[in-house]
Amino acid sequence: MLDTDNFTLHLTKDGSFTFFSQEFNEAFHSHHGAKQESYLKFAFPTQVQTVAKKGIVRILDVCYGLGYNTAAALEVIWQENPTCVVEVIGLELNPEIPKAAINQHIFNDWDDEYRNILTELAFKHHLQTNRLQAKLLIGDARKSIQEVRESGFLADAIFLDPFSPPQCPQLWTVEFIQKVALCLHENGLLATYSCAAAVRTALLAAGLVIGSTTPVGRRTPGTIAAYSKNREKDITDIYPLSQGETEHLQTRAAIPYRDSYLSDTAELILSRRQQEQQTSPLEPTSKWRKRWLRQG
Repeated sequence: MLDTDNFTLHLTKDGSFTFFSQEFNEAFHSHHGAKQESYLKFAFPTQVQTVAKKGIVRILDVCYGLGYNTAAALEVIWQENPTCVVEVIGLELNPEIPKAAINQHIFNDWDDEYRNILTELAFKHHLQTNRLQAKLLIGDARKSIQEVRESGFLADAIFLDPFSPPQCPQLWTVEFIQKVALCLHENGLLATYSCAAAVRTALLAAGLVIGSTTPVGRRTPGTIAAYSKNREKDITDIYPLSQGETEHLQTRAAIPYRDSYLSDTAELILSRRQQEQQTSPLEPTSKWRKRWLRQG
């Protein structure tokens, strides 16, 4: 365990390392496995290996963090098609996090190519090779996402990976997720580790359909989202929601986070939602939970 200014190095059960954020009081990954999460919650559910067969994959990595999700996706893509061209845009608030990941040798057991890519991105924030064009946009993702949208970038895969909604509600609001969805290709897939009803409501409000991905390292599943009408097979058929999950979306837990001007503090966003929940006619979440605990 190694202390830095704002985060602490932790070994996870699959042998990979992650950081614990003092600011957000959360680890960047599940203690069951940081590397495992990147493959099973992000790279594989967004089917980047399938898109790789077409010769080009575009990825939007929201909350780039240590770089695991991007690294895992690149490995999966190039194992499928070594000549595939990949374009990556990563959004990251704190530039010290990817630097610290490199300085603490977190990726030393990865191939040199991936370690070199992550090093370039961490310290220079951009990289271009014959099969990779990547850049990090440093700053508040609520501002950076608008830059991505204005550039016309449309992602085949979006990794939505902020800290949890109670700790970082700014990046789970209806307004932010709508901006993110506008950067998703009509045939693309968005994946997140969260199954929070408020997050799923925001994804639905953005015009996406949602499905439930397999739990990884915890009891709760993740979420996959897409523009249904443009896909050969609806993701709700591949990743169906359970009856309990569907009913969860009809409770007060599903009241989303709101941030009309993409500039409010976490405290204000949380307070606004709490007030809306207190006056909502929707079923209390506690009642839903008791019902499903009995059935479980």
